[in-house]
Amino acid sequence: MNMDDFWLFILENLDAAGAIGGYVSLSILGFALMSFIVKKRYGKLAKHLGPKWTHPIIGSFLGAIPGCGATIVVSSLYKNKQISFGGLFASFISTLGEGSFVLLGASNEADVPGNLQAYVLITIFGLVTGIIFGYFADILGFRFVPKNIMDDQMENQIEQSSQNTLSSKFIEKIGYYTILLMAIFLAPGSIMALWGGGIDEIADLTFMVTVCFTLVCLFFYFMNKFIYCIHESCCDQNDIRSSMKHAIVDVSMVVTYVFIGLLVSNFIIDDLIGEDKFNLWMESSAVYVVILLSAIIGVMPGCGGMIVVASAFLATDSFPMAALIAASIATSGDGIFPLFAENSKDGFFVSFIGLMIAIVVGFISLFLGF
Repeated sequence: MNMDDFWLFILENLDAAGAIGGYVSLSILGFALMSFIVKKRYGKLAKHLGPKWTHPIIGSFLGAIPGCGATIVVSSLYKNKQISFGGLFASFISTLGEGSFVLLGASNEADVPGNLQAYVLITIFGLVTGIIFGYFADILGFRFVPKNIMDDQMENQIEQSSQNTLSSKFIEKIGYYTILLMAIFLAPGSIMALWGGGIDEIADLTFMVTVCFTLVCLFFYFMNKFIYCIHESCCDQNDIRSSMKHAIVDVSMVVTYVFIGLLVSNFIIDDLIGEDKFNLWMESSAVYVVILLSAIIGVMPGCGGMIVVASAFLATDSFPMAALIAASIATSGDGIFPLFAENSKDGFFVSFIGLMIAIVVGFISLFLGF
């Protein structure tokens, strides 16, 4: 990869992360706004998202929503102790991430026609598997309350916030309003992208905004993490600006980790492996190996792996449905990034156990004739 290709690679991933951030912002900011309205109307938020026994069902159905926005919201619910680990686990098992758009024929990243029958089938597999293993996770007693890694640093953060006036000005005003305005600008295109559309008349402007959106989020996130940190205990939660401020922090964190994840996964898939080599592996390998490889590629953080597997399934007649099922269960989409950021142990656990389940379910589905 020469320098021109390198910078083009960086620019493409900045654009991709910003585009993902556009509809992720819809989920995070929308959820923050609804939470504020509920709290304002009823005096407080519900401690849990319904009875705990319903969490695996709720999590699994949220995960089945096309795209990654719902899993990011579930990660936020888990961080705020409003959904059980089983609900979180179920949502990550049932999600297809951006692979759902590929199968629905609404993806700009894969020039292949969709397959609604395949989408429905693997969604059913994901829903059922997510509910079953979500209940197992809660019955076996995986911890409900994740550790908030920022609590131990709260006193230092408060002291720092009073000393870093320049960083506080950026976090509290410039960065906050810039991210909010760009998210609003990207919202119509992000909604249209769910059906494979876009606003062609402002395509160039949208490209520039998505790149800038990622760059501002990167700067905002690292400044907030290392210089001036917003903590929930330091703000008035009855104020809508405060609620939106914390949502902006979450948006910046997700976009940052999505960008990093895209860099790594796309470099591995596109440069180290390559599309031609991947297709050769899939065409020349035994079906058991294809299932195993698909699950391993699917478990890679982000949506790149699932997009590659879904594209291979649609473009290759001999690609087994069981391998697509394995990849769909293994993938956690972009929702895994905020989980890694807040609680890396849970992130690794979800990924590893999800991979094991994906391989088992993939082989079971093969024996069932899929």
